[in-house]
Amino acid sequence: MKRTLVWIARHCIAIALAVAFVLPMAFIALTALMPDQQAMTSALWPASWEWSNLLTVFDRAPVLTWLVNTVVYATLATALTLLSSVPAAYALARYRFRGRNAALLLVVAIMLLPPQVLVIPMYLVWADMKLTGTIWPLVLPMLFGDAFAIFLLRQFLLTIPQEYANAARIDGCGELRVLLKVILPLMRPAIAAVGLFTFFYAWNDYYGPLIYVSERPENWTLSLGLASFKTVHAVQWNLTMAATLIVMAPLIITFFLAQKAFIEGVTLTGVKG
Repeated sequence: MKRTLVWIARHCIAIALAVAFVLPMAFIALTALMPDQQAMTSALWPASWEWSNLLTVFDRAPVLTWLVNTVVYATLATALTLLSSVPAAYALARYRFRGRNAALLLVVAIMLLPPQVLVIPMYLVWADMKLTGTIWPLVLPMLFGDAFAIFLLRQFLLTIPQEYANAARIDGCGELRVLLKVILPLMRPAIAAVGLFTFFYAWNDYYGPLIYVSERPENWTLSLGLASFKTVHAVQWNLTMAATLIVMAPLIITFFLAQKAFIEGVTLTGVKG
């Protein structure tokens, strides 16, 4: 008993934080499985487990369409962000050129720039290109890199000894081969962390889809569709929570499957300035 009490005392803050994070998700899950009449009461435990609520959500709304759109958006955004940000981060970390510090300051400044500042000019650009109403205005900007991803990858690259790249160059490798064969395998934790950050952001993004695809319901993402579903079924909290649980489940599963790489990448990033 004494050992148990000592363990609880040492980890009380962690236990409190864990409970604070778990309770809302438990409340959502329990409410999602309640009968319709009980969901409007103060009861916390379902009188009967209504697993059919999860299927009813798919009957009441085109959740599968929203899911496909969200997967396409999140996958393309993640792939394009990594494709464009890794070379930029490698150049800022490894190459010595005039204006490198200014370029790094520009990346940091872009991180601090509120996205709302660029909404009107960017919308006008995509409207002139006849791309509004699709997910392309959300995906194509990722081709030009992401400031946060570039900064995070650059900080991780500073922790990789230069001797690895120099040894590869002595063996006859060009810069592209050094990056692909030597540096990228060592960057796996950072790439996993950046990939998960980008994927989670795109999956939960509500502001972007609201601006660009709200006029075409067939191109809605899960976040936009969930907001519409909550408005239509405002008095059916069990269905609203069931829809919320369906939206949350893929992210929770993804995080638990990749948490080791994610935590390692976040921990090792930023060791050097």
